[in-house]
Amino acid sequence: MNRAHNFSAGPAVLPLSVIEQLQSALPEFAGTGQGLMEISHRSSAFDDVIETAKARLRRLMSIPDDYEVLLLQGGASLQFYMTALNLAGPTDAVDFVDTGTWSTKSVKEAQRVCDAAICWTGKDQGYRHVPGASESLGERSNGTYLHYTTNNTIYGTQFQHIPASNSRLVADLSSDICSQAIDVSRHDVIYAGAQKNLGPSGVTAVLLSPWAVERSRQMEKIRPGGLPSMLNYGLMVDKKSLFNTPNTFGIFALERVLNWLEELGGIPAISRMNLHKSQLLYTELDRTGFWVPHAETASRSMMNVTWRIADDSLVETFLHQAAESGLKALKGHRSVGGLRASIYNACPERSVLALVDFMREFERQHG
Repeated sequence: MNRAHNFSAGPAVLPLSVIEQLQSALPEFAGTGQGLMEISHRSSAFDDVIETAKARLRRLMSIPDDYEVLLLQGGASLQFYMTALNLAGPTDAVDFVDTGTWSTKSVKEAQRVCDAAICWTGKDQGYRHVPGASESLGERSNGTYLHYTTNNTIYGTQFQHIPASNSRLVADLSSDICSQAIDVSRHDVIYAGAQKNLGPSGVTAVLLSPWAVERSRQMEKIRPGGLPSMLNYGLMVDKKSLFNTPNTFGIFALERVLNWLEELGGIPAISRMNLHKSQLLYTELDRTGFWVPHAETASRSMMNVTWRIADDSLVETFLHQAAESGLKALKGHRSVGGLRASIYNACPERSVLALVDFMREFERQHG
């Protein structure tokens, strides 16, 4: 097997040990005589899988006992709409912190069902930073909740704190869930697509406070015709994420990734590893003027490192030579260009070291 160093922004690298476990479960799973993708989602074997996955996520993130854990479909993109649909009526004010592309998409979807507006934006500064801990967000006094994106894959910025807000908080953790500690109890909704830190694409983790569940039940009563079944948090809670056929393979993969995280020592251990990996790369980027990091220092992401080359004409040469050296998926997002290394939980330190070594040699040749 010749596995490349994978810096894809998502779907992203998975632990090799997890991939091997998935492989072994495909022809026959847990003594059932059936393959993993062939068993019923109503079977006791799969019930054990999904309940174990939820339990592991609860332990890892210290999720309060009265919060609900859902494993749904549709990715964060569906949650942009689903959160507003379940939490806010047509005249309810909802404020958004705009730190990049995914924030702006979430506002657009929420505006379909409520009075959604951007209260803070980093657009004019090129999305190079997130608001500081003491910075005013300009929220409306009558806001139902404040939405923010914890980590921004395209621009390489990340919140290092929970925004100070008088409103309830909704957070999109799609690209940094389980990478560092976060106080779940300070949020009413947390959601995350699995394809970066939790497993393959096709599964979305959603954490709901008691208020969020009750609010969903209220929206079911007041919205004309109620809530669409597939977009109803209350119904998904009642059906334990099994209203329809879920992504059984993806949920098993998620459970195995969470098991891998627990065996590593949980979030405290992976957070230390992530910080070390990002420091290796940022130290190299800051060493000379050959490289131009995008994010301001205080807002730098541990998950997605974005930068340019001072001589922009060298980018395509860099990408070509990197790929030939087994360093894959380093091209920046199509909307901004440049370079990006996504170094999620499962990206090993050896991959980052290999990238740093390549960068030093590339600079020696072209600097």
